[in-house]
Amino acid sequence: MKYIIIGLGNFGASLAEKLTSMGNEVIGVDVNMNKVEAIKDKITHAVNLDSTDITAVSNLPLKDTDVVIVGIGEDQGANIMATALMKQLNVKRLISRAISSLQEMVLEAMGVDEIIHPEEETAERWSKKLNLHGVVDSFEVNWEFSIIETTIPKEFDGKTLQEIGLKRKYNIIVLSTIKITQEKNRLGAEKEVTNVQGVASADTVLYHGDIMVLYGHNNNIKKLLKDLRRV
Repeated sequence: MKYIIIGLGNFGASLAEKLTSMGNEVIGVDVNMNKVEAIKDKITHAVNLDSTDITAVSNLPLKDTDVVIVGIGEDQGANIMATALMKQLNVKRLISRAISSLQEMVLEAMGVDEIIHPEEETAERWSKKLNLHGVVDSFEVNWEFSIIETTIPKEFDGKTLQEIGLKRKYNIIVLSTIKITQEKNRLGAEKEVTNVQGVASADTVLYHGDIMVLYGHNNNIKKLLKDLRRV
C-alpha cells in the first residue's frame, strides 16, 4: 500500500513510521523543514512543501496513492484547505484530522467520510486499521488477540451466524453487529450513524453493508479478511 501523510506533528509522524515499519510505502509532507529532516530517514520519502498550494501538491504522486491522510492539527485552517485540495484532486481515499466539533462538521460537509480524532485515537490503532484491508476499526486486546469491526460482505447477506460458521471455520467469535444509517448534521450534510444491535447469537441475521464486530487471534482474523477479498 502507498500512503501520503500531510502534517508530520506527533500523530502524523508516529503514524508514518508505524505504516512504514509494516512494509508500506509512505510519503510524509510538511511545510516545516525541521519536521521533514527529523523523519526523512525513518520513512520512504519526506517532502517539504505547502499542502495548501495546489501547484505544490499537484507534484505529489496522488493518482498512484491508495490513501491520503491530512494530519495537520495545530492549524485548523490549513487542515481544511489541504483537505479541500485533496477532494478537488480526487484522491482514492481521503482521511482527515479534526480537533474540534466545528471542524468535524465542516469536514463532513465537504464529504470527508473518515475523520481521525488523535486526542482519542492512537497512531497504533490507525496503523492497524489502515494496514488490514476490510477493517473499519480495531482494538488490540494483547499482542495476539484483537477486536475488529469489518463491513459485512454481500455473500453473508440474509444469512445467520450459524449458517456462515465463522467460529467453526476460523475460530472467530462475532460479538455484535452494527447497523449503519444516514442522518444530517447541523450544516445539512449527510453523515453515517452507527447503531449497535446488541450481543450476537447463532440466530443473528447479517445484512450487507452493516458491520460485524469480531474477536479472535490476529492470524485468524487476517486469514478471514484475506479469504473475503477473494470472494
